[in-house]
Amino acid sequence: MRQPVTRDDHTLREIVITPGYLDFADGSCLITWGRTRVICAATVSERVPPFRLASGGGWVTGEYAMLPGATYPRGDRESLKGRVGGRTLEIQRLIGRSLRAVVDLAALGPRTLTVDCDVIQADGGTRTASITGAFVALCLALEGLRSRGLVDASPIRDQVAAVSVGLLGERLLLDLDYDEDSHALVDANFVGTGKGELVEVQLTGEGGPFPAAQLPRMLEMAQLGIQDLTRIQAKVLTPWLPRSW
Repeated sequence: MRQPVTRDDHTLREIVITPGYLDFADGSCLITWGRTRVICAATVSERVPPFRLASGGGWVTGEYAMLPGATYPRGDRESLKGRVGGRTLEIQRLIGRSLRAVVDLAALGPRTLTVDCDVIQADGGTRTASITGAFVALCLALEGLRSRGLVDASPIRDQVAAVSVGLLGERLLLDLDYDEDSHALVDANFVGTGKGELVEVQLTGEGGPFPAAQLPRMLEMAQLGIQDLTRIQAKVLTPWLPRSW
């Protein structure tokens, strides 16, 4: 039987990022976030989508999938259904937007960098874990381009990470697991940068309207969480990159 983990309302679940997790991807990591686990793999291709041809710059995009054994009971593969579900499309678009917010696409040159985020175990926060891990995989792939002289310098302008905040009764909680998320009256995901800027906020009153006065508290909690996440990213990437954050 699962034993409950006691943690402070402002504390992230335990996070471990293992860089270079895959042999054949241009950049990769395994991010373990509480009981959620996501493999992030970045691949570089020397072409761009048609709508980017005239720009002379590159493109960064994300893909997301929940593997059948990631949840209980087992979920079906979306490929067998003949289409990608709305939730999956929404999450992979979010991953792409989040990464593009911190990449100089002109400096990337006419190439595409795709980050695949495959959830192998889900216990809440799969989109936030995917974004946070995808940034690490992205940096490793771009460092490969720089070390081979294909770009003059890394096109990364800043770090990006994401975290959830929820309202359970009168209690604000950072980084919800699945059970907490299922009972939250308000569910929010914040994507932010290392400089403290925001990329995107997704916020829903699951139980109906909620006091607007909660928003500043939620934002403050999220930004502190993102600061912790960017410190974790920096520590993981420091041995791999010729730069300090």
